Amino acid sequence: MTLMINQERFLSLVEENKKILYKVANAYCKEPYERPDLIQEIVTRLWQSFNRFDNRCQFSTWMYRIAINVAISFYRSQSRNVGNTLPIKDFVLEIAVADQMLEQAGDDIRLMYKLINQLDELNRILIILYLDGYSQDEIAEILGISSSNVSTKINRVKQKLQHEFKSISISK
Repeated sequence: MTLMINQERFLSLVEENKKILYKVANAYCKEPYERPDLIQEIVTRLWQSFNRFDNRCQFSTWMYRIAINVAISFYRSQSRNVGNTLPIKDFVLEIAVADQMLEQAGDDIRLMYKLINQLDELNRILIILYLDGYSQDEIAEILGISSSNVSTKINRVKQKLQHEFKSISISK
């Protein structure tokens, strides 16, 4: 596949699945100004790995797996040096859209995001994938854990979030 066709395919797939970028950035970045750096790092890693994408799974599953790994390592290492830039013109991610969606959300939604952001890394991404409509088997494939483990963990996280949400709502 020529480089130009490969770039066009990559851009198209990322554009179709860009909400994944926003969800992961919202989950791992406490401050809005951090999101563009993380998203840029994720896109860079996606591009660097794209030639290894072999269609054995959906692109969105593959994208989530890379995005999560990048987000975790991005903040563990505290290294914010992107290093490589993409040779792609006319590709702009609408990062402001993610911020606008959160600003327009009701108080309950903002509270739920706040509670989700307080979860540990694994539970945070589990609940994000669950809320995004992924099945237990798909979540298991993305995270590399068993389906029964996914089920158990999701139920525990849901109970914890419900309890914390009710506690905060009652105290208001």
